[in-house]
Amino acid sequence: MSENQNNIQEQELDVNKLMIVRKEKLEELQSNGKNPFEITKFNRTHTSKQIKENYEEYEQKDVTVAGRIMAKRIMGKASFCTIQDSTGKIQSYVSTNDLGDESYKEFKKFDIGDIIGITGFVFKTKTEEISIHAKEVTLLSKSLRPLPEKFHGLKDPDLRYRQRYTDLIVNPEVKESFVLRSKIITTVRKILAEKGYLEVETPILNTISGGATARPFITHHNALDIDMYLRIALELNLKRLIVGGFDKVYELGRVFRNEGMDIRHNPEFTELELYSAYEDYNDMMNITEELFSRTAEEVLGTTKITYQGQEINLAPGWKKITMIDSIKEACGIDFNQINSDSEAVKLAKEKGLEITDKTKETRGDVISLFFDEYVEKTLIQPTFIYDYPVEISPLAKRKKEDNRLTERFEVFIGGREYGNAFSELNDPIDQYERFKKQVEAREAGDEEAGMMDEDYIQALEIGLPPTGGLGIGIDRLIMLLTDSASIRDALLFPTMKPISDH
Repeated sequence: MSENQNNIQEQELDVNKLMIVRKEKLEELQSNGKNPFEITKFNRTHTSKQIKENYEEYEQKDVTVAGRIMAKRIMGKASFCTIQDSTGKIQSYVSTNDLGDESYKEFKKFDIGDIIGITGFVFKTKTEEISIHAKEVTLLSKSLRPLPEKFHGLKDPDLRYRQRYTDLIVNPEVKESFVLRSKIITTVRKILAEKGYLEVETPILNTISGGATARPFITHHNALDIDMYLRIALELNLKRLIVGGFDKVYELGRVFRNEGMDIRHNPEFTELELYSAYEDYNDMMNITEELFSRTAEEVLGTTKITYQGQEINLAPGWKKITMIDSIKEACGIDFNQINSDSEAVKLAKEKGLEITDKTKETRGDVISLFFDEYVEKTLIQPTFIYDYPVEISPLAKRKKEDNRLTERFEVFIGGREYGNAFSELNDPIDQYERFKKQVEAREAGDEEAGMMDEDYIQALEIGLPPTGGLGIGIDRLIMLLTDSASIRDALLFPTMKPISDH
């Protein structure tokens, strides 16, 4: 057995011993008719933050607060304890003179982690710390399991993600990042409402996997006796609504992709997709800049941020460059001079770039391969890469000037992709042919390729107006604005492999 395994076993034994003692304390309370779990409500009047920020208003006045005990100092007939509520921490002075001998004796048996209510008056100690002089202390919930690492914090990332409830208690900065997450999402919604976008909801379960190239999760509907797919994108149903007569719609919701996990990918994540009739991908560039810059300004107070040591300016005026020109700028290769699939594949082999899928031996796929290899990681400041090959853009409208390319862009910041947008393809004949190519790729073994969506083709045949569409990974935006290295730091409950029974 390794030293680490020995340490884990020793820690578990210590926890078990402490839990036995705490359960004995609970049983004593219950036998005396003082079961804290029977309390259904507690009327608190103030939070710790309200009291600390408005001391002059509350000095010598009675308040009632509630929170979790995070520290205790027993000094004979008087004690100090610190409780933590949703807004911060505050100290309380507790003595036998105020509570009486019996209640003070009970208080001394309270444990770190117990949730208590305190009624008393506000004052400052000799060290000028704002505190509450307790007149009454009520045990509201008994903590039977001790906080980790002898209450000094939880540092192991794996354990933090698995036990987010404990992480939020002992690492206040983590809680603040999720408060920011909520503010970011609220701000995004506010901006879109100002611009006349209608928020809608579309199905999570679908009979066809579509709207992106990704491997879906499959489930089974018992009553209908059919397999169904958890959505991998929001796109196709939102564009059906544009066909139906809505001018501007968006959805902010979970999507699911049955793929690998790393610091940028979680199997379920939050995506924003929006669609606007009579607009194109240039309009989508404008709203992307505004969403990022205004959200940063309103939530953080600045458009100049630092992400993982890199200084980034989100103010409008982002760089715009075509995918082909960005490759030329990065490595000197000009795909405007390469016009056949065979030329492109030969060049990729010369550069040592591996094409593992025979269906991707096309000029467009090779352009994408070169971009991934030479360009993406260099795009630190916000940059729009636009005019993507049609082979990798099955839902985007072709460019008039060169029908091998599409009116599509992606936005990159800090070497990562944050958004994807099109002038949406509204030609049902062209869309049908592209779906057929996706089906062929799927039949050839590509599990990420899309399916034929006959109903969506019918919707296009009814008529989709010229439309601009945009998708933004909300979790990545939150990572950017909270300076989080991993997507797991932006998700309250990231997907984790179950711990073995052993």
